[in-house]
Amino acid sequence: MKPIFNSQFSIFNSQLLLSIFLLISCTPSKEKPAFSGAENEIKLMVIDPGHFHASLIQKKSYPQISNEVYVYAPAGEEVNQYLKTVEQFNTRTEEPTHWNEIVYKGDDFLSKLIAEKKGNVLITAGNNKEKINYIRQALDAGINVLADKPLAIDQEGFQKLVSSFETAGEKGVLLYDIMTERYEITNILQKELTLLPEVFGMLQPGTPESPAVEKRSVHHFFKTVAGNPLVRPAWYYDVTQQGEGIVDVTTHLVDLVQWTCYPGQIIDYTKDIQIIGGRHWPTVLSKQQFESSTGQSSYPSYLSPFIREDSLYVYANGSISYKLKDAHAKITVIWDFEAPQGGRDTHYSLLKGTKATLEIIQGKEQQYKPELYITMAPGTNPDVYKKALETAQASLEKQYPGVSFEPVADDRWRVVIPASYHVGHEAHFAQVTEKYLQYLVDGKLPDWEVPNMLAKYYTTTKALELAKKESVK
Repeated sequence: MKPIFNSQFSIFNSQLLLSIFLLISCTPSKEKPAFSGAENEIKLMVIDPGHFHASLIQKKSYPQISNEVYVYAPAGEEVNQYLKTVEQFNTRTEEPTHWNEIVYKGDDFLSKLIAEKKGNVLITAGNNKEKINYIRQALDAGINVLADKPLAIDQEGFQKLVSSFETAGEKGVLLYDIMTERYEITNILQKELTLLPEVFGMLQPGTPESPAVEKRSVHHFFKTVAGNPLVRPAWYYDVTQQGEGIVDVTTHLVDLVQWTCYPGQIIDYTKDIQIIGGRHWPTVLSKQQFESSTGQSSYPSYLSPFIREDSLYVYANGSISYKLKDAHAKITVIWDFEAPQGGRDTHYSLLKGTKATLEIIQGKEQQYKPELYITMAPGTNPDVYKKALETAQASLEKQYPGVSFEPVADDRWRVVIPASYHVGHEAHFAQVTEKYLQYLVDGKLPDWEVPNMLAKYYTTTKALELAKKESVK
C-alpha cells in the first residue's frame, strides 16, 4: 500500500510512514544489480524533450550507453530543436558523438513509449507539469529515470513524488534528478572547506534576519546554449506548466544547502525543516522580448491570465527563509530577460562559520566568473589562522592540485583555482550522468539521496504555498 500524505495526518503518522518508506527505498536489494557497466548495456529513451537540458546529456558519449536513442514526442519545434542540437554534437570537428536518434512523433507518444519499452533508462527534460506523470508511468513499467529538475512544482506534485520513490523501491529501479551545481568547482571547494574545523569552525545557527547560509542566483530568459541563441517554448513562461522560480532554479540552491551543510546526512522533511517565509514576484516581459525569445509573434491563450497591457508577468522570482536542522538559511532566485554586456547567469553563496565566512561571488569585479573567498572571523588570532590555512592548503593540494590561497586583505583570502577545473555548466551534465551510471551498477543510490530529494522538494513546494498565501493578504 502506498502512503498518501495529507493535512489530515498527524505528525506522528507522517513520521512513521516516512520511516517505513525510507526503510523500503534505501535498503539495498539482495538481488544482483541489473547493470554491470558493460558497453552499450544502457539504452536511452528520451520523452518530450522540451528543455535544452535533454540534449546536453548527449553532448558526449559514454561507453555504457548505446548510440541508439529512442525519442518519443509530439510533433513540433521542441523535438526538432532537440534533434538539431544532437546532430550538431554528431557533426562537430572535435570529439564528435555518434548518436542514432530513432524518433516517434505522435500524440500517443507516452503510451507508445511504455508499450514498446525499447530502453531501460528514461531521460525527461521538458514541461514540468507533465514531467511527474511521465516519471510515474515509467517507474510503474520498471524503467529507470534520470530527470531534469524540478521533479515537483507544487504540493500536489510533491505528494506524487513521494509515492513515485516508493514505486521505484518496489520495482528496483532508480529515480534521480540532475543536480549539476554539485560539480561546479567553487561549490565543491566551499564544501571541502566547511569540513576543515581549523579553517571554518562550526556552522553558525544564524537567525531569520541574519541567516547562517545565503544563496542567490540570477538567471536570464534570453541566452546562448551550445553556441546558438536559445529558443524557449511559449509554455516556459506559463508558471502552471514550467513552475514558478521559487520551485524551479531554487531546487539547485536548496540542494546545495543540504549537500554542503549536512553532507551524507539523512534529512527528514517531517521534522528537520521549518519554512519561515516565502515570497514571489514577477519579471515583466514586453511582447517584443517574448517574440525574440520564443519566435512567436502573439501570446498563446493559456498566457492570458498573466498579461497586463500587452506585457507578460512571469512569477519567476522568489525567496525562501527556512530553518534546516540547526541552521537558518535564505534562498533567492531572480530572472531577468537578458544579461548585461559580458555578463551571464550568476551565483552567490555565503556560509558563516565560527572561524570564517566562506563566500562565492560571481559579479562584474570577478568578470562574471565564480570566485571563492575566505574571511577570517573577528577575534581570531591571525597568526594561528594563517598556519591553519597553510595546513589546509597542503591538504587540499593532494586532491585538487594547484589550488592555493591568495591574500587580498589582512583577514581575507581568495581561493586560487586553476582554469582546468572550470569546465562549464554544460559539461556538468555529463558528470551527473556518469555518477548516475555508477549508481545503476551499484543497484542503489546512497542512503541519504532519496530522503534528501524529498526534503528538497518539500522545501520548495511548501515555500511556494506560503508565498501564495502571503501575496493574497
